[in-house]
Amino acid sequence: MISKTTIDQVYETARLEEVIGDFMQLKKSGSNFKGLSPFTDERTPSFMVSPVKQIWKDFSSGKGGNVVAFLMEHEHFTYPEAIKYLAKKYNIEVEETEQTDEQKEQANERESMYLVSEYAQKYFTRTLWDSEPGKAIGLTYFKERGFTDDTIKKFGLGYSLDEWEAFTRTALGKGYKLEFLEKTGLTIVKEQAGGENKTFDRFKGRVMFPIHSMSGRVLGFGGRILSNDKKAAKYLNSPESEIYHKSKVLYGIYYAKQAIAKEDNCFLVEGYTDVIQMYQSGVENVVSSSGTALTPEQIRLINRLTKNITVLFDGDAAGLRASLRGIDLILEQGMNVKICTFPEGEDPDSFAKNNTYEDLVQYLSENAKDFIQFKTSLLAEEAASDPIKRADTVRDIVNSISKIPDRIRQEIYVQECAKIMQVSEDVLYNTLAQIDKKLQTDTAKKVKQEQKAFEVVKTDRVVEKVDVQYELERKIIEVLLLYGNQKQEFEDLVLKENEEGELVLEPEVIQAKVYEKVFLDLQDDEIELSNEQFKTIYYKLIEKLNEDTNFSVSTFLSELDQETVSQVSSILMEEEQYVLHDWERRDIYPKGKNIGVAQLVGETILTLRCNLIKNRIQKLQEKTQDQQGDNTEVLEEIVNYLQLNKLLNAKLNRVLS
Repeated sequence: MISKTTIDQVYETARLEEVIGDFMQLKKSGSNFKGLSPFTDERTPSFMVSPVKQIWKDFSSGKGGNVVAFLMEHEHFTYPEAIKYLAKKYNIEVEETEQTDEQKEQANERESMYLVSEYAQKYFTRTLWDSEPGKAIGLTYFKERGFTDDTIKKFGLGYSLDEWEAFTRTALGKGYKLEFLEKTGLTIVKEQAGGENKTFDRFKGRVMFPIHSMSGRVLGFGGRILSNDKKAAKYLNSPESEIYHKSKVLYGIYYAKQAIAKEDNCFLVEGYTDVIQMYQSGVENVVSSSGTALTPEQIRLINRLTKNITVLFDGDAAGLRASLRGIDLILEQGMNVKICTFPEGEDPDSFAKNNTYEDLVQYLSENAKDFIQFKTSLLAEEAASDPIKRADTVRDIVNSISKIPDRIRQEIYVQECAKIMQVSEDVLYNTLAQIDKKLQTDTAKKVKQEQKAFEVVKTDRVVEKVDVQYELERKIIEVLLLYGNQKQEFEDLVLKENEEGELVLEPEVIQAKVYEKVFLDLQDDEIELSNEQFKTIYYKLIEKLNEDTNFSVSTFLSELDQETVSQVSSILMEEEQYVLHDWERRDIYPKGKNIGVAQLVGETILTLRCNLIKNRIQKLQEKTQDQQGDNTEVLEEIVNYLQLNKLLNAKLNRVLS
């Protein structure tokens, strides 16, 4: 278990905007930051980060919380893992007591798979550096590739012995379960006659490339065989598992994320060694799709960090043609894409190895073509003097342009294409319109089919009523969180009888802290919050504000469970979505929320009283309808409540209908 001292230090040191900035691109928006949601596929940013409150809210998915909640949602960390990740990031020493065997047993399946993968990475690295076969075979191979000791260690490269059960036997001896060795794909289990299981190391006799998540967790492995066994695949990847989904992972993203955000560009290559060699050469903003076709999920991963991708290809023409499909996928995501090809016989790995950093950067800069220029030059060469092929080429290019969601960019590319292919813009616009029309027709057909398949009886739309009590209780929590410790001058209302014998509300000015005013008013009226979650937050807030004169939201959040943290974040961030900022430049000065706190508190409590009185009147009226006989007392009570309700609404400048 991690000590409270460590947890407190982590919360005090960690900066939410820095941590989230490691995983996605954030842009300043007034006093907050905005970005595209990492949880949904959105085009307009609705993910907000408040550096002042140290909380975030994703309005597209409804998720929110503090820095730990983000890591738990985004990286699927457990609470202790999130704390350890932050401690490592901010160089904080973690004080913890050793886990018992019982606690280890209770670790969930997903966590067990992560632990197994992390152990495997350490085992393969140790085998590479410490065993004779590791040094003679694995280390020699990496050195021949031109990798330095520092690079090999940084990327956690390793070697799996050319023995059937070397890794499995060692892992089982260390207490790791065969169930999780099999589920991560590190061990292959085959049932033998008689019910006994035979185990094999999946990566036997291979050099190992660990594949990390964006936060640095080991998800799986890629292994390259070094023998001349023609039956065995040259490269072998971990199978799909609970923690490893090949289509959602990019090799090198953990090491490249900061450089991608800084350079505002991502170089996309094909293989593991391409990434490592370029990184070693000084070009750190580079990732690989691990030799598979590019997927929308992988593109969205890059999209969180930058809008710009430069795809690097070797000189293989056949490979180029096949890769054009990936470019269309990038365009569909609204990203800017460039393509750079290396001279024949060269790939990113060999070119980076044989050239200086300056030469590499210069080559990439001078030879990166806009996708339209690249595609037209590539396809135009193939179509050369064949009119039919030429027409197909134009159609192919226009089809790519149709994938771009931005109309202005579409128009610019149409003009560019018309110039290069010597075709009139009108023809290209007509073709573009035909493609759009076909897409709309196909979409409409699909929707119609889905509606037919799930046809239901149409019902009248139910208008959802606003739960006034819920909204008022929520507002009380917001007021306490934002202004609880502020001292204000309040106008208290005392119910008195005037000379004519009428009930009137007389104002009395008092000075008090906001939380004291709220607590005493609710206590005097014997009001309890009806929402259980709000009630829990309310009493915790009152207790904390009473104890701590230096109350801060971030410290308060660190002491709550993650479900409550998410609820509190939603309360605090709801209005931030529509906040006005930078208006002063235009000589417009909107009223700040902190101006008129006393009025806000007073009106919220008065409105709560009015709502409770209204509900009480309603119940009394129902009682008179159900009750037979003399209702005089009940009717008198109703009249008194109506009179009080009238006075309170008059104070709120409301007219009762």
